[in-house]
Amino acid sequence: MRQKNRMQDHQWDSALDPQTVPLFLQLQWAQAQSLLTMRPMLAKFALSAVEFDVLATLRNAPAPHQLTPSAIQAAVVISSGGLTKVMLQLEARGLVTRQQQEHDLRVKPVCLSAAGSSLIEAAMMETVADTGQWLRARLDAAEIAQLTQLLARLAD
Repeated sequence: MRQKNRMQDHQWDSALDPQTVPLFLQLQWAQAQSLLTMRPMLAKFALSAVEFDVLATLRNAPAPHQLTPSAIQAAVVISSGGLTKVMLQLEARGLVTRQQQEHDLRVKPVCLSAAGSSLIEAAMMETVADTGQWLRARLDAAEIAQLTQLLARLAD
Protein backbone atom coordinates (compact mmCIF):
# COMPACT_ATOMS: atom_id res chain seq x y z
CA MET A 1 0.00 0.00 0.00
CA ARG A 2 2.78 2.42 0.93
CA GLN A 3 4.50 1.85 -2.44
CA LYS A 4 1.27 2.52 -4.34
CA ASN A 5 0.67 5.76 -2.44
CA ARG A 6 4.26 6.81 -3.10
CA MET A 7 3.80 6.19 -6.83
CA GLN A 8 0.52 8.13 -6.81
CA ASP A 9 2.36 11.06 -5.24
CA HIS A 10 4.56 11.21 -8.35
CA GLN A 11 2.27 12.21 -11.17
CA TRP A 12 4.75 13.10 -13.89
CA ASP A 13 4.03 14.94 -17.10
CA SER A 14 2.31 12.61 -19.58
CA ALA A 15 5.14 13.23 -22.06
CA LEU A 16 7.47 11.16 -19.86
CA ASP A 17 7.74 7.44 -20.48
CA PRO A 18 5.06 5.77 -18.30
CA GLN A 19 7.07 2.54 -18.21
CA THR A 20 10.50 3.99 -17.42
CA VAL A 21 9.50 6.60 -14.82
CA PRO A 22 8.05 4.05 -12.35
CA LEU A 23 11.11 1.80 -12.79
CA PHE A 24 13.45 4.74 -12.29
CA LEU A 25 11.64 5.78 -9.12
CA GLN A 26 11.51 2.23 -7.75
CA LEU A 27 15.24 1.80 -8.35
CA GLN A 28 15.94 5.05 -6.49
CA TRP A 29 13.70 4.09 -3.57
CA ALA A 30 15.18 0.58 -3.39
CA GLN A 31 18.69 2.03 -3.30
CA ALA A 32 17.66 4.47 -0.56
CA GLN A 33 16.17 1.61 1.49
CA SER A 34 19.30 -0.46 0.96
CA LEU A 35 21.50 2.38 2.21
CA LEU A 36 19.15 2.92 5.14
CA THR A 37 19.61 -0.75 6.05
CA MET A 38 23.40 -0.27 5.93
CA ARG A 39 23.46 2.90 8.02
CA PRO A 40 23.77 1.21 11.47
CA MET A 41 26.60 -0.99 10.22
CA LEU A 42 28.41 1.98 8.70
CA ALA A 43 28.11 3.86 11.99
CA LYS A 44 29.34 0.83 13.96
CA PHE A 45 32.49 0.68 11.85
CA ALA A 46 32.81 4.49 11.60
CA LEU A 47 32.66 4.40 7.81
CA SER A 48 30.88 6.57 5.29
CA ALA A 49 29.19 4.82 2.37
CA VAL A 50 31.99 6.00 0.05
CA GLU A 51 34.72 4.81 2.44
CA PHE A 52 32.98 1.43 2.61
CA ASP A 53 32.85 1.30 -1.21
CA VAL A 54 36.53 2.21 -1.55
CA LEU A 55 37.66 -0.38 1.02
CA ALA A 56 35.41 -3.05 -0.52
CA THR A 57 36.74 -2.23 -3.99
CA LEU A 58 40.33 -2.57 -2.75
CA ARG A 59 39.48 -5.81 -0.94
CA ASN A 60 37.97 -7.17 -4.13
CA ALA A 61 41.15 -6.40 -6.12
CA PRO A 62 43.65 -9.24 -6.49
CA ALA A 63 46.31 -9.51 -3.76
CA PRO A 64 48.01 -7.34 -2.62
CA HIS A 65 44.63 -5.50 -2.84
CA GLN A 66 46.13 -2.50 -4.58
CA LEU A 67 44.67 -0.21 -7.24
CA THR A 68 45.52 3.11 -8.81
CA PRO A 69 43.38 6.06 -7.78
CA SER A 70 41.91 6.21 -11.30
CA ALA A 71 40.84 2.54 -11.10
CA ILE A 72 39.18 3.20 -7.73
CA GLN A 73 37.53 6.34 -9.09
CA ALA A 74 36.06 4.39 -12.02
CA ALA A 75 34.81 1.56 -9.79
CA VAL A 76 33.27 3.76 -7.09
CA VAL A 77 32.05 6.60 -9.35
CA ILE A 78 33.47 9.53 -7.41
CA SER A 79 35.15 12.74 -8.47
CA SER A 80 38.93 12.91 -8.23
CA GLY A 81 38.64 15.61 -5.56
CA GLY A 82 36.20 13.48 -3.58
CA LEU A 83 38.47 10.46 -3.88
CA THR A 84 41.47 12.47 -2.70
CA LYS A 85 39.55 13.51 0.41
CA VAL A 86 38.45 9.92 1.12
CA MET A 87 41.97 8.59 0.53
CA LEU A 88 43.43 11.10 2.99
CA GLN A 89 40.86 10.11 5.62
CA LEU A 90 41.44 6.38 5.13
CA GLU A 91 45.21 6.85 5.13
CA ALA A 92 45.06 8.93 8.33
CA ARG A 93 43.14 6.09 9.98
CA GLY A 94 45.71 3.53 8.81
CA LEU A 95 43.20 1.68 6.62
CA VAL A 96 45.10 2.22 3.36
CA THR A 97 48.67 3.01 2.39
CA ARG A 98 50.00 4.89 -0.62
CA GLN A 99 53.50 4.53 -1.98
CA GLN A 100 55.20 6.29 -4.84
CA GLN A 101 56.15 4.02 -7.74
CA GLU A 102 59.86 4.12 -8.58
CA HIS A 103 59.22 3.73 -12.31
CA ASP A 104 56.39 6.32 -12.45
CA LEU A 105 56.46 9.13 -9.89
CA ARG A 106 53.03 10.36 -10.99
CA VAL A 107 51.22 7.24 -9.77
CA LYS A 108 50.65 6.49 -6.09
CA PRO A 109 48.74 3.20 -5.93
CA VAL A 110 46.44 2.69 -2.96
CA CYS A 111 46.89 -0.51 -0.98
CA LEU A 112 44.56 -1.93 1.63
CA SER A 113 46.39 -2.18 4.96
CA ALA A 114 46.03 -5.09 7.38
CA ALA A 115 43.80 -2.90 9.57
CA GLY A 116 41.73 -1.90 6.54
CA SER A 117 41.41 -5.51 5.47
CA SER A 118 40.20 -6.59 8.93
CA LEU A 119 37.73 -3.72 9.09
CA ILE A 120 36.21 -4.28 5.65
CA GLU A 121 36.00 -8.06 6.19
CA ALA A 122 33.98 -7.54 9.38
CA ALA A 123 31.88 -4.75 7.86
CA MET A 124 31.16 -6.79 4.73
CA MET A 125 30.09 -9.85 6.74
CA GLU A 126 27.66 -7.72 8.73
CA THR A 127 26.40 -5.88 5.65
CA VAL A 128 25.72 -9.09 3.75
CA ALA A 129 23.89 -10.56 6.77
CA ASP A 130 21.79 -7.42 7.32
CA THR A 131 21.02 -7.01 3.63
CA GLY A 132 20.12 -10.68 3.37
CA GLN A 133 17.60 -10.33 6.19
CA TRP A 134 16.16 -7.18 4.61
CA LEU A 135 15.80 -8.85 1.20
CA ARG A 136 14.38 -12.13 2.54
CA ALA A 137 11.75 -10.21 4.50
CA ARG A 138 10.46 -8.78 1.21
CA LEU A 139 11.25 -11.35 -1.48
CA ASP A 140 11.37 -15.13 -1.73
CA ALA A 141 14.39 -17.00 -3.12
CA ALA A 142 13.04 -17.12 -6.68
CA GLU A 143 12.29 -13.38 -6.65
CA ILE A 144 15.78 -12.61 -5.34
CA ALA A 145 17.31 -14.71 -8.12
CA GLN A 146 15.11 -13.06 -10.76
CA LEU A 147 15.82 -9.54 -9.50
CA THR A 148 19.55 -10.27 -9.35
CA GLN A 149 19.47 -11.49 -12.95
CA LEU A 150 17.49 -8.47 -14.16
CA LEU A 151 19.69 -5.96 -12.34
CA ALA A 152 22.80 -7.65 -13.73
CA ARG A 153 21.42 -7.02 -17.22
CA LEU A 154 20.88 -3.35 -16.36
CA ALA A 155 24.35 -3.02 -14.87
CA ASP A 156 26.09 -4.24 -18.04
